[in-house]
Amino acid sequence: MTAIFKDEKALLALAEQSAQAYQTAAPFSHAVFDNFLNELAVQAAVDAFPKPEELDFYRYDNPLEKKLAFDQVGLLPSPISSILYALNSPVFLCFLEKLTGIDGIIPDPYYRGGGIHQIKPGGKLDVHIDFNHYKKLKLERRLNVLLYLNQSWEEEYGGYFELWSGKRENGRHVLNQCEKKILPLFNRLAVFTTSEHSYHGHPEPLNCPEGMTRKSIATYYYTVGRPEDEIADAHSTTFIARPHEVGDETLDALREKRNQSRLTSNVKKDWLA
Repeated sequence: MTAIFKDEKALLALAEQSAQAYQTAAPFSHAVFDNFLNELAVQAAVDAFPKPEELDFYRYDNPLEKKLAFDQVGLLPSPISSILYALNSPVFLCFLEKLTGIDGIIPDPYYRGGGIHQIKPGGKLDVHIDFNHYKKLKLERRLNVLLYLNQSWEEEYGGYFELWSGKRENGRHVLNQCEKKILPLFNRLAVFTTSEHSYHGHPEPLNCPEGMTRKSIATYYYTVGRPEDEIADAHSTTFIARPHEVGDETLDALREKRNQSRLTSNVKKDWLA
């Protein structure tokens, strides 16, 4: 079996070397690592990645988000599930703890909302903050990890993962500006701390050729409780207007509906509420 991590000792050393930069990064704590996993393992995952019509993907199709997702890891090809299991393994949890300074990180055995993501031409994911409380496990969401699987990816295709600055003002989230854009390149790993100000997304419609998709693997991590100054009421994924979108009443109403989890999709997972 192909090893997922190149060298576990080197992995932990990388976390220690990168910790200060991660924890002081703006607009919120994050890091990007290129050539992160064993290239053979990532290539095998790319080769096995299901086409949009090959799985019963969760299909999000509304003006705020147009994407495909699948989190039933046991039904995924083994080169992909092997990476997902490795990203929930003890050595990777130690890597995350050393990198982020967050102790007691807990992986999600259900991979809720994670697994694999795929975006077709014209697809997008508006800027948002993630749900913060995992009701089933009674845990607080703290970290996101994204592994990109896109070979021969040109800048003109877009698909940038964007990090935004913003603030809470009069009870509403207000975005300032995009502070960083990350191209979703093959074997590039992005890690970031989730909070009430970790504004992120892929808001510009994808411009890759027909027949191509933007592919990624996602895992999310939790803790029992969180720092007192980060505590907030439980909420769903919350979409926020970019400055040039403010005042669009139709989109504002749609965001409010989506933020209350009332937009329809084919996702039916009541047992994970």
